[in-house]
Amino acid sequence: MKPLILHLKREYWEAIRNGSKTEEYRTCNDYWGLRLHNREYTEIHLLLGYPKKGDTSRILRKKWKGYKKTVISHKHFGNCVLVFAIDISVDA
Repeated sequence: MKPLILHLKREYWEAIRNGSKTEEYRTCNDYWGLRLHNREYTEIHLLLGYPKKGDTSRILRKKWKGYKKTVISHKHFGNCVLVFAIDISVDA
């Protein structure tokens, strides 16, 4: 199995690194539904932007613990939006 790879902006990547963010959100749409529904991953790789090949300092590794659907209000998604909340609380 392959890891789920997510590219993040610096503010969210740093919040995950320091432990204040335990879920990563993706819009509940067909694209993310196909990537998440009925899929198992070995782990999640959270990348700071698009690092150069071999730059492991910009990669956080977390255990795949699944996801849930939830409604959130967020500055990038809007108010009361249905999202996939991916659990990123456990280090790999």
